[in-house]
Amino acid sequence: MTGHSHSAAIASPPASYARERLLTAASDLFSQRGIKSVGIDSIIARSGVARQTLYRHFTSKQELVLAFLERRDETWTKGMVQAGFERRANLPADRLLAIFDVFDEWFRRPDFEGCSFINVLLEHPDPSDPIHRACVSYLSGIRAMVEDLARQAGIADAEGFARQWHILMKGSIVSAQEGDREAARRAKRVGRLLLDEQRPAPGK
Repeated sequence: MTGHSHSAAIASPPASYARERLLTAASDLFSQRGIKSVGIDSIIARSGVARQTLYRHFTSKQELVLAFLERRDETWTKGMVQAGFERRANLPADRLLAIFDVFDEWFRRPDFEGCSFINVLLEHPDPSDPIHRACVSYLSGIRAMVEDLARQAGIADAEGFARQWHILMKGSIVSAQEGDREAARRAKRVGRLLLDEQRPAPGK
């Protein structure tokens, strides 16, 4: 019995290792080239994992894309944006503005590739497509994060504010993709005006 569980323990890491290699390869390629232009063969070549192993972990390319988007939510939304503004500021209003400081740093990186949720959403415009729905859901999660900060900052219409702020965020990302590396700083200036307009006056 001990021998059996020991062999099972040895057998499981390679499986998760293969899945990790596939997901990392797919994430790199999807981020750089988009979804439609990346075929399964490219992912297999990049990962060094056999085709049959790929289909053991992901039954279809769609499943692999959905796993990529889920990972992106973890690494980008939570790991970069949320962790970034929490590290930079303590007050909710300052954290909202700090989102653009995180973006400014991101836009200037040589590996800046834009927002995968926006990019993939535009590639999959059909609202009934599970990939489209996943992108909408992750973008909605980002907006909910902003709405929560807005509510903490005392903004009355936190949802409406979050929608405006999210437009600023998405607009700055697209502008940076156009080549405007100052886009985050410009968006932050507009954001400050929006905050001043909607925040309750001191003492109220």
